[in-house]
Amino acid sequence: MKKVLFVLLLTAFSLAHAESPPKEIPTAEKAFVDSINGFDKKQIRAQFGEPAKIEDIKSQSGDLNASIWQYHHLNTNDKGEYYETTELDFVDDKVVTVVFMNNDGTEVPVDANTTTTPNNKI
Repeated sequence: MKKVLFVLLLTAFSLAHAESPPKEIPTAEKAFVDSINGFDKKQIRAQFGEPAKIEDIKSQSGDLNASIWQYHHLNTNDKGEYYETTELDFVDDKVVTVVFMNNDGTEVPVDANTTTTPNNKI
């Protein structure tokens, strides 16, 4: 009887701690923001494919410090309308900032600070 109980408990423990299959990333704006930092680059690429634009920011020594990815028509607002561009800013392999834009991502507002470091180096 003890062996049966032990096997049942071991099975229950294994199931409770088993890795769940990757969940799908939501595309509705608020749900996306709430969940996106739980996914890494590989999972994001697996669901959404390659970004329309990738900008890598490297240190003076050439180490990758951050990446900026842009996708088009990925996320919807509360009305169900698509944002033209979603920007995901990564540090290491995790999303740290999400920006939704109603343009293609190439426009720079007139009041934006356009000062950059040489060659996008940090």
